[in-house]
Order: sequence, then structure tokens, then C-alpha cells
Amino acid sequence: MDVPVLALIVVAGASVAVAVPCLLLAFLCRRSRSSLKPLIHQRCRSSPSRPALPVSAPDTSSSWSLYGADAGACLQKLSLADLAAATGGFSPDNIIGDGSFGFVYRAVLPSGAAVAVKRLSGDGAAGAGNREFRAELEVLGSLSHPNLARLLGYCAAGRDRILVYELLERGSLDAWLHGEADEDGEALPWPARLRVARGAAAALAFLHHGRRPPVLHRDVKSSNVLLGEGFEAKLADFGLARIVRGSPAKSHVSTQAAGTAGYVAPEIWAGVGATAKADVYSFGVLVIEIVTGHRPSWPVKTKNGEKEVDMVDWAREKIGAGQASEIMDRRMGIGGQGKEMDEAKGLLEIAWQCTDSGQKNRPTMEEAVEMMNRI
Repeated sequence: MDVPVLALIVVAGASVAVAVPCLLLAFLCRRSRSSLKPLIHQRCRSSPSRPALPVSAPDTSSSWSLYGADAGACLQKLSLADLAAATGGFSPDNIIGDGSFGFVYRAVLPSGAAVAVKRLSGDGAAGAGNREFRAELEVLGSLSHPNLARLLGYCAAGRDRILVYELLERGSLDAWLHGEADEDGEALPWPARLRVARGAAAALAFLHHGRRPPVLHRDVKSSNVLLGEGFEAKLADFGLARIVRGSPAKSHVSTQAAGTAGYVAPEIWAGVGATAKADVYSFGVLVIEIVTGHRPSWPVKTKNGEKEVDMVDWAREKIGAGQASEIMDRRMGIGGQGKEMDEAKGLLEIAWQCTDSGQKNRPTMEEAVEMMNRI
């Protein structure tokens, strides 16, 4: 056989030997990808608690997901055009709330469903608004509890960072306690206040003890407690929240002060890292606010002409002296002795323990819930 012919046969045989395994490998990879896709789709489809939202085709040049195709797959990814249309072009007339990072709008989707759209400040990927966006996606994107506001979807396009939540028509606890929500001028009744306190406690107990790793909220306050139709409490705004490792009572997530004046635990101002006990303190302040009707950030003038005092100090002194009935919000309609008076006093006793200046002396949220169940 001629040498050129023999060389040609050898080259052809070598080519076949290389091509066959490559084709086989490609075939197996294709089958593997095909078998994974239905599993991912099925997992998201099995979550009935998340209503369907209109989803535009993703723009890969401007869209961004914290989770990629795995952990965030059940959150709906929306386009800026969809959300602009739903909010009337982010009209000021549709603003239902605001915060340090942006505005919240009431939006009506093409399906007719009403949602709350939180548009964070457009200060780019390095700004505080983007950090809040990432924090809320990381925390709420993986959690579900009856007393947590549900995150339904998100959008990240250009400088815009937007979160879409279930709409709670009764608004915030802050608005109800301080005269902005009830158009009839009627105060929030005691049974509703007790239910709200129980709901907020259940949400924090779940964050601290009901999941691993635990979550610290770090901004518990009345404006971050939203109310459903039956006055069920929904803890919201997780822009300052942090996921911690290890024991929530001992793990320090940051030495940077975070929170809202009046609610912040004293050790935070002292530069001690936030722990679950700081959330417990804020919860105690929230309970005092619920029962007394006083804003924690406003000082209290005990008598005409007397010096103004800190609300928490004022309340703790009265509770410790057995004078809790003197500081209750008279608009609740609780008078004299009875079941409701005992409940209110019991709730203030729990708040007194939660707002102890020494974090080691405060109960955990699990213990606080147990005490509330005995009221």
C-alpha cells in the first residue's frame, strides 16, 4: 500500500476515535440539562402563596438577580416598563409611604391585583439603596411566615432597584397609633393592639429562632409594622436586616449603629455589635408605644412645667412602680379593672423586661412569645 494512502487511513481513523466520544458526551450533557429544567419549573409552580405577576421578557443587558436561577427563581422578575405603567409613571399621587431609601407606591397590575412597589433611590450599584435591595432579596426571598410582609417580585434596570410586595390596605401601625390612618377619628381598639403585638412578636421569634441561620431585623418600629384587613401584623422593611451565623444571642453582625431614634438599644449607641437582644429591646419599645400611644422619639412631659423625659425611661419608671394603668392610651377605652386592663398591664410588664438596659437581662423573643401566650 502506498505511503500517502496509509497516512490518510491513519488520520481518518484518529479523527473518528476523537469525534465519537465528543458526540457521546454532548448527547449526555444535553439530556442532563433537559432533565433539570422541569424540576426547577415544578418547584416554583408548587408555591401557591405567590400570586402571578406580569413578567416581561428579561433584558439581560440591564436586569440583575441576586440569586441567579436557583434561590431567587420563585420571585418574579419584572421590567421597569411594567412597573412604570402599574404606578402611573411613578406618580406622586400613588405614593403611600416613604423612607430613607426611597418611596413606596400603590400599583395596579394588568390582572387587577393591587401591590406595593418600593422604588429605592437610584444611586447606583454602590449606594445605600442597592444595599437595601440586596438585603431584602436575600432575607425575604427565602422566607415565608404569616407575620412577614411577602416579597413578590423585583426589578433591577440601570440605576433603578425596585421591590414588589403584597399590598396591605390598612397601612402602617404608626399611622393608626398617631392619627393618620383612621379617617373616622376612632383610635385603634385594644383587641387590635394586642393582636398586632402578638403578630410582631411571632415574626421576630421566627427570624431569631425559627430558621437557620438566624436573621436580625435591626429596625423594628411602628412604621415597619403593616396591618392586614383583620389587623394581623406583618413585619416589613428588611433593608437593614442581616443574616448571622451561630447563636443569634451571641453573634455580632456589625458595630455600625443602625435603626431609628427612640427604638435603638443603648448598647448599639455604645458601639457594641447588634445581636438579637437589640431587636428584643426595639420590640419592647414598640409594645410601650402600642399601649401608651406615645411616639418613642418624642419626649414626655409628665406635668405642666416639668422637664421633659425620655419616653422609655418614663414608662419603665411607671411600670416598675406599679403605676402602669396611669400611662395607658385612654383612647383604647380600657377603664377600671377587668380582662383588658390585666392584658394591657401584662403586656407592659413584658415590655419592661425587654427594655432592660442590660442586654443579658432581656428575654429572648421565644421567651417573650411564651409570656404573651400566658396573658
